[in-house]
Amino acid sequence: MAESPVTFLVDKLAAFFENDVKLLRGVREEVVCLKGDLEQMKAFLRIADALQESDEELSVWVRQVRDIAHETEDLLDEYTLLQAHDHGHGLYGSLCRFACCIKNVKACYRIAAELKNINLRLRKINEVHKRLRHKFNKLEQGSGSAGALITWQDRRDDALLLDKSDLVGIDERKKQLVEWLIKGGSGREVVSLTGQGGMGKTTLAKQVYDDDEVKKNFKVRAWITVSQSFEIEDVLKDMVEQLFKAIRRRVPPSVQNMSNNRLKMTIKELLQRRRYLIVLDDVWQLHAWRSVQYALPNNSFGSRVMLTTRNTDVASTAGIESDGKTYVLEPLPLAESWELFCRKTFQGNTCPAHLEEICKYVLRKCEGLPLAIVAISGVLATKDTRRIDEWDMVARSLGAEIDGNDKLKDMKKVLSLSFNDLPYYLKSCFLYLSMFPEDHLIERMRLIRLWVAEGFIEAKEGKVLEEVADDYLNDLLNRNLMQVATTTSDGRVKTLRIHDLLREIIISKSRDQNFATIVKEQSVHSSDRARRLSVNYTLQYLQPNRSVSQLRSLFMFEVVEKVVLHKLFPSGFRLLAVLDLQNSHLKKFPVEVVSLFYLKYLSLRDTKVKTVPRFIGKLQNLETLDLKHSQVTDLPVEILKLHRLRHLLLYRNEFIYNELFNSKSGFKIMGNIGVLQSLQKLCFIEANHGSCNTVKEVGNLTQLRRLGILKLRREDGKVLCSSIQKLTNLRALSIASVEEGEIIDLEHLSTPPVLLQRLYMRGRLEMLPHWIPSLQSLVKLSLKWSRLNDDPLIYLQHIPNLAHLILCQVFTGDNLRFRAGGFRKLKILGLDDFEELRCIQLEPGAMEFLENLSIRQCQFLEKVPYGIENLTKLKLLEFFDMPAELFNTLRPDVKDSDYWRVAHIPEVYSTYWREGEWKVYNLESLGEGENCPLPSTLIRPHDLHTRWK
Repeated sequence: MAESPVTFLVDKLAAFFENDVKLLRGVREEVVCLKGDLEQMKAFLRIADALQESDEELSVWVRQVRDIAHETEDLLDEYTLLQAHDHGHGLYGSLCRFACCIKNVKACYRIAAELKNINLRLRKINEVHKRLRHKFNKLEQGSGSAGALITWQDRRDDALLLDKSDLVGIDERKKQLVEWLIKGGSGREVVSLTGQGGMGKTTLAKQVYDDDEVKKNFKVRAWITVSQSFEIEDVLKDMVEQLFKAIRRRVPPSVQNMSNNRLKMTIKELLQRRRYLIVLDDVWQLHAWRSVQYALPNNSFGSRVMLTTRNTDVASTAGIESDGKTYVLEPLPLAESWELFCRKTFQGNTCPAHLEEICKYVLRKCEGLPLAIVAISGVLATKDTRRIDEWDMVARSLGAEIDGNDKLKDMKKVLSLSFNDLPYYLKSCFLYLSMFPEDHLIERMRLIRLWVAEGFIEAKEGKVLEEVADDYLNDLLNRNLMQVATTTSDGRVKTLRIHDLLREIIISKSRDQNFATIVKEQSVHSSDRARRLSVNYTLQYLQPNRSVSQLRSLFMFEVVEKVVLHKLFPSGFRLLAVLDLQNSHLKKFPVEVVSLFYLKYLSLRDTKVKTVPRFIGKLQNLETLDLKHSQVTDLPVEILKLHRLRHLLLYRNEFIYNELFNSKSGFKIMGNIGVLQSLQKLCFIEANHGSCNTVKEVGNLTQLRRLGILKLRREDGKVLCSSIQKLTNLRALSIASVEEGEIIDLEHLSTPPVLLQRLYMRGRLEMLPHWIPSLQSLVKLSLKWSRLNDDPLIYLQHIPNLAHLILCQVFTGDNLRFRAGGFRKLKILGLDDFEELRCIQLEPGAMEFLENLSIRQCQFLEKVPYGIENLTKLKLLEFFDMPAELFNTLRPDVKDSDYWRVAHIPEVYSTYWREGEWKVYNLESLGEGENCPLPSTLIRPHDLHTRWK
């Protein structure tokens, strides 16, 4: 993976000239020469990155180019650093500058000499480059162009030869796909089968293709393997030959000399009046489908095309265009995984009791991936069942086994293919996932900010870098290289994860390419040249006094020991761009940060740091400062010097056991915050009550995507509205009054942000702001303490995209009525602390898609909502601290019970705060005891809040 660092370096070299960096004469000539040579190599590197695993000489060349790119980047950054120091004013500052000037001149000449040496090395490498280019040009012209893929293709063909007895968990999946093929409309439809590499897509598709019912319904069939490096001419010729054989006609000799257009016309003529089934196996890119799409006629005979692909985007696009269907192949369930594992490991016998724990651990690592289960079973099947130490060794060192065991070569190849297929700009992003520990849920926004800080994201017109990074992330998801772990209530991706075995492979690649070193165990082999260092959980395996002068990123994941950077790394890391100490044992702001000129990302989230020193103002390149859930409450005025700051996060969630809503504490800032023109996220800032200055200054932050502002008073309203009107990029807005009874005046907002998706308001309202119902993009709304006299549902029910609504102390009336046709997209509804509420009415046709309803602390509500039986999509109904009479009306053994109203809801709970803990009662157990249904389930308040939210 040399293309990424070389491209990054070429861009940096260009910036040197564009920004008019002062270069010594010797340095300038070497930089110009270096830039020219690297630009010539860039195109070939794209080919070399994909083929280096199959050619040792090519692999060595790629590694040499990558090392040169890294060394050059280090020298250029060091050169820039020499010119960036500010030594202050006065006599002392002048003396420092003079002394430093002499020292810097010497250093600059040293850098020039090293750049000259690099250019000499690059010229030698360039000679090898010319020879390799000639070699691979000859390969492309004929003799063995597919050599790199022969082994994999052979293994793919093996999947077509499997007997049904070799398969597990295939029946239901096959049945569904056969039904989709046979039934349906008379037009041509595309059935797509998608999933991660190694999931068994080809195997399942072949079982469907050979099914007797399918054969009977489709007399004309063809199985076409497309693959990564397909040639359209070969694909079309293969299809023509198979179709002629299917209709029992001799293949015309002229086929070999036909143009692509003529081949397509021949296919179309053969299929125009026939009911056909074409399987396109292993389609990687959308253009592969586009290449054959119009050769397959959309006749009226019920013809079908079946695609197998790793790319969800290919599957969904092909399906949408043809009114087809997409089947997402999920991992095997645990029972079927265990069956397959035992069948392959113990030849169908049961697992010995003394090996069961080890085998289940290995199976968990496979995560239901059939290819992984079969491959690792093949390794374990050769082990002596009496030697538990041998089995334990495999379980503990799966990463090493994948690298060195021939029996796992094919699995590694299959899983690596998806990585090799990535464009260069995604390879670095994907390798970056190796930095996160095993089973770690990766926060989406954290990952996006890190990618931006690392410089992985290419600028695109009309989008900020974070939006481009989000596109990158979605691309990795579509390629099934990442998995969504959790989502927010409004459908946004919240956390992600990566398959354990895929993670082992990218750790190996990351180590081989000096991309990163992961310190997690004693046997780790770390490189002094690694650009990134990730320390997992403990410092005990970190090599003392190791040189990290070239380090760009340092992570400490939940390190239990006290973190003192200057003791761990006495030589320092002047080129560091990312320092992430989230959730580490840290009480003081690390003073070592002051010298980190290139630092772009600093996270002290979930630490015990209390104060931020004034020298924070020296970090001129800082883009993200994450102090969320730390103990910092004030920021120094020097923070206003950080004009490149994009994300300023500083707040804590304070959960109160009898309140479902989080109370957030923010931070105070003095001075002119409007100068931070690059800010996209500002959470949470406290209003300055001495004047309206802070609220007014917010209006200058026109790049803001998310704003949180606390402790507002009524008199801030007009200025706040004026500021919000200027924030046209705003997606999320959180507003809170200084205390529960304080009115928030928001009636002065004539033009609200049209892109606003999430709105949180905590404070008294004289009336519902007139502009809220006009928010077309709004998906989540949370109102607390509003105490409105008029029913707000009348105004809220027609917000077109509202999916999540939380109302707490919002209405003083005794009756809430949800009208027919209202809240058409609402999925989650929470009602909390309606003091006078006695009745909830749900008209037929209201909230048709509601899935989750929670009702809290409404002490006079003694009946379930009338009409709740009409909510056919409702999956969860929860009551919190509600009158006991309400839950008792649901008892199935009581006369005139309302049980029938909620009988269709899968989960119904009632939760009470008793004796310092939450106790949850399930409706299913009512009637089995007297007053207490079953032994209660204890849950923590945080869990309760998270589940409901």
